[in-house]
Amino acid sequence: MADTRQIRARKGPVTYFLRFFVIAYLAVLVIWPLWEVTSRTFAPTERGAEAGVAAFLERLQEPSVSYAFGLTATIAFWAVLINTVFGVGISLLITRYRFPGRRILSVLIDLPMSVSPVVVGLALVLAYSTGQGWFGEALEEVGIFIIGTTPGLIMATAFVSLPLVIREIVPVLEEIGTDAEMAASSLGANGWQTFRRITLPSIKWAVVYGVVLSMARSLGEFGAVKIVSPGAEFRGETATILIQNRYTNYEEPTAYAAAFVLVLASVLALVVVSLIRKEDHA
Repeated sequence: MADTRQIRARKGPVTYFLRFFVIAYLAVLVIWPLWEVTSRTFAPTERGAEAGVAAFLERLQEPSVSYAFGLTATIAFWAVLINTVFGVGISLLITRYRFPGRRILSVLIDLPMSVSPVVVGLALVLAYSTGQGWFGEALEEVGIFIIGTTPGLIMATAFVSLPLVIREIVPVLEEIGTDAEMAASSLGANGWQTFRRITLPSIKWAVVYGVVLSMARSLGEFGAVKIVSPGAEFRGETATILIQNRYTNYEEPTAYAAAFVLVLASVLALVVVSLIRKEDHA
């Protein structure tokens, strides 16, 4: 009761000012820019282009736009799949085993979050390009090309979004501990049975949460794929590169339409994450 009175006593001019400041801050940095993208997507342009939902859908049906979103979806799918498999494996390695270099590995996992995606793309070029890359010529001899191809785009996207899966799973694994897993092993369960029946059900919401965040990050990746991709129409042009190309070429309606689709994908990811949290705490 005393805590409730203390909380009520704190409500005053300072509290309302802080609320107004936070709302204004979010409005300027998030709500207003997104509203501008949305309004311009469906608004008529000075060049007399059509407006409305029909014009929006027509722009999305352009062959180059369909190609860009198809390529983006393919890259995001494989990047998320790779991140999920390796993310679960690395999370188990960090939390369930003790080995030399464990802390270094944990630090390296966060590296993609602190390094600019442009640097990531440049590093991939230096490592895998056919002209000067360390591994490029050897891979070229066996018919494998990385830079300028879809595998290179998948590698770049997977690199920048990998920590999102791991950092959701690791805290859950640390929280549940190893008691149930050790009990299952003592009853004769092998490693796969223990993982499938004990570990995976315990971390399923963390995995789904990480997958959703990784998918949203992969769909919106620009810096790394910009360096690795040729970035031309029907040749490595992802949705984010398409937005830049169309906007710089004064084709704003198509750029706004593509940007609006990515905004919708991000909002949908937030909704899914909110539902997951409610289900997880239910």
